[in-house]
Amino acid sequence: MEATVPLGGRISGPRLAVMLGSWRQGSRQGAADLAAALELQVLDGQLPLGTRLPAERELADALGVSRTLIGAALDRLRDNGFVASRRGAGSWIAAPGRRRRGPLAPAGSGSIDFTHASSPAIPGTAAAVDAARVRLADHLGDHGYQERGLLALRERIARRYTERGLPTTPAQVMVTNGAHHAFVLVLRMLVGPGDRVLVEQPTYPNALEAIRAAHAIPVPVALDPTGERGWDIAGVDAALRQASPRLGYLVVDFQNPTGLRLDAGGRERLGAVLARARTPVVVDETLVELDLEGDPLDGPPPLAAFAGDLVICVGSAAKTHWGGLRLGWIRASEDLLGRLVSARYAVDLGSPVFEQLVLTELLADEHAPARRRAELRGYRDALAGAVHRHLPDWTFTPPKGGLSLWCRMPEPVSSRLAVAAASHGVQVAPGSRFGVHGGLERWLRLPFSLPPETMDEAVRRLSAAEASVRGTPESLAAPIA
Repeated sequence: MEATVPLGGRISGPRLAVMLGSWRQGSRQGAADLAAALELQVLDGQLPLGTRLPAERELADALGVSRTLIGAALDRLRDNGFVASRRGAGSWIAAPGRRRRGPLAPAGSGSIDFTHASSPAIPGTAAAVDAARVRLADHLGDHGYQERGLLALRERIARRYTERGLPTTPAQVMVTNGAHHAFVLVLRMLVGPGDRVLVEQPTYPNALEAIRAAHAIPVPVALDPTGERGWDIAGVDAALRQASPRLGYLVVDFQNPTGLRLDAGGRERLGAVLARARTPVVVDETLVELDLEGDPLDGPPPLAAFAGDLVICVGSAAKTHWGGLRLGWIRASEDLLGRLVSARYAVDLGSPVFEQLVLTELLADEHAPARRRAELRGYRDALAGAVHRHLPDWTFTPPKGGLSLWCRMPEPVSSRLAVAAASHGVQVAPGSRFGVHGGLERWLRLPFSLPPETMDEAVRRLSAAEASVRGTPESLAAPIA
């Protein structure tokens, strides 16, 4: 049957070349390496189904290779079902379906997903669901649309901000469908096509995708990932003056992916810089409760305590309780929230009532976050030990909170390693995913949200994959059991 041409967008050759980064593993495996790198982009969600690929000549020019190599790589992808083609219509990304079998997941090996920094549901979730089901009866008699969220839930969220040093009322809180949804709502209201958005480098990849989806331009300010310097406040000041961004996006509590935390003095200086520039900033506090060395209430106050209404706080229950609830919130001035409610009608009409009832029940257990932190503290230490054992040349600064290690490798092979790791049965996100323009090839994020024995096996597989990339004798290691 002739392939149906999809209606997806087209990606240019230069853009695809940037996404692929350093994809070569060896001069004799050019087509195989390129095909594997493209497969990784598909499985990582960076090349959505239906995306039209550039013509062979355009891609060959962008990558600096022959059209013969491009054609051989596309043939491999067609054989695996990742690419479909039709004469006169070109090629596009397709669903691999059942034709797909390793290299990403060798038969019988069990591929380990080392890309998500998130944990299973916290104990007690099922009990909270049962309690919420009883309380649901009180809401069945009304229309069910809660544009700002249930009052009981907003009260609990507001109380937590007040406890952390930022006096907050329920009127300053709006419940959303996750922190990412909250950020997208703010982008829609404050940013237009061509506007600039200040971000850290490295930063959360999905935030970069949201900025680009809004047709805005991310402006990076580099972090010192070794933890010796952290945030470059002077660099932020210069970027605000020179680029005049309409908005900023920062993660100052256990930053994703570095795990860094900005201290109170740094927040005071950063707040002053933002106030001078009058630049609003979204501060992602998704990880703020995951302080693995102490009580979150003993940490520095929220950035909004230093910069006032310029700061729009977004938070989430995804990391502390469960991502499957898909609930988050915005903490901002009442005036801004009123405008956000009006802007939200173009996107959705509120968050689900039942899930809000469940989260309200979960937040009533004040000891649950401490149990989560204790578990993650053990997971962090287990992953750190696994890296020291299996990858002794890698270095990292042990994070005091958050969900991941930001590891520096001895060679700039992050993208190549991600491709090779897939063939060893472990999926990782290359460092380039966390950069505005790619790069970061010496870095790899390793989440510590899996059981210790699983993480140890994942790191063992990474060691074998790294050996294959570097061409060391360990590349002949035993196959995955």
